Amino acid sequence: MNTIHLPALVQRFFTQRLLVQQGVSSYTVASYRDTFRLLLAFTAEQTGRPPSKLSVEDLDINMIEKFLQYLERDRGNSVRTRNTRLAAIHAFFQSVAIQEPTLSLQCQRVLAIPSKRYERAAVEFLTEREASALIAAPDTKTWIGCRDRALLLVAFQTGLRNSEIRSLKRQDVVLGTGAHVRCFGKGRKMRCTPLRPDVVAILKDWLGHNPDEPVNPVFPSSRGGKMSPDALQKLVARHVATASAKCPSLKEKKVTPHTLRHAAAMNLLVHGVDISVIALWLGHESTETTQIYLHADMGLKEQALAHTSPSGAVPARFKPTDSLLRFLENL
Repeated sequence: MNTIHLPALVQRFFTQRLLVQQGVSSYTVASYRDTFRLLLAFTAEQTGRPPSKLSVEDLDINMIEKFLQYLERDRGNSVRTRNTRLAAIHAFFQSVAIQEPTLSLQCQRVLAIPSKRYERAAVEFLTEREASALIAAPDTKTWIGCRDRALLLVAFQTGLRNSEIRSLKRQDVVLGTGAHVRCFGKGRKMRCTPLRPDVVAILKDWLGHNPDEPVNPVFPSSRGGKMSPDALQKLVARHVATASAKCPSLKEKKVTPHTLRHAAAMNLLVHGVDISVIALWLGHESTETTQIYLHADMGLKEQALAHTSPSGAVPARFKPTDSLLRFLENL
C-alpha cells in the first residue's frame, strides 16, 4: 500500500472540513491548530523526519497513545486538556476515513481511543480581598501597568473567558449610557455584559492613552497586536506573585485567567444574583454548567444549614444479623 502524505490531508481538514463544510468558529480552529502543532512536533521527534515528510501511517494508534501520555506525563496537562486534544485528533480521522477508505482500519483504531474519565475538582476562586489585592498589584506608573490593571478589573467584573478578553476590540466597548462590552462566546453566541461605573472610568482613562481605531485590541501586547494566551497567563501569574506579599492566602491558590472568571461568578452568587442570570452572564448553554458555583462556597452551605432544625434523632449504627450482610458491611 502506498503511503499517503500527511500535509495535504491536514490542510484539507482545516480549509475544507472545518471552515467550509462545518463552519466552525475561530476558537475551534485555534484549538485544533494548537493540537496539531504539538502532535506533529512530537511525531517528528519520534520518527526523525520533519512534519512535511510525515505520512498518515505515522499517526497510528501507538503514536497517538504515546502522544496522549506525553501530554499528561511530560507537559503536565490535565485529563481535560488531554481529552480536548484527543477530540481534535478524532475529528481529523473522521475526515480521513471519508477521504481515504483504504485507511479505514487505522481510522477505526484511532477513533476507538476513549476519553479518560476524571474527577471534577472544586472550583478555585478568589475572595473579594484577594481580588482587590490582585487588581492593586500592577504599577500604574507604566503603560503596561495601566493596561494590566484595566484588564484585571474588566476580567473580574465581566467574567469573560481568556479568548474573549484577548479578542476584545475598541468597537466592542461602549462607555456611554448603558456601558457594556460585546463579545462572541462559545457557539458563536453574541452577548453583552454591563460595566460598573468604576470600571468605565478606568477603561476611559486607559483607552484615552491609545490609538482610537475600532479594530484595535482593547488590551494589546507590548507590540500593539493581539495578546497571546501565554502572555495573559504570565500577566496573571506575575501580579499574583506581587499581590501575595500583601495577601498571603494567594500563595495557597493556583490562579489562572480562568480563575478570574470563577471569581466573577462567585461574586455575583454571593450577592444574591440568581443562578439563571449568572448562566446568561457567563454565556453558559444551560444552568447545569453554572451549578458548580453552588457547591463551591462553604459560606452558602453554612447559611443553608443554619435554616434547618435539629431532627432530635439519636445516632445509631446498623448492625447486620446475617453473616453475608456482615461481610458486605465490613468491606
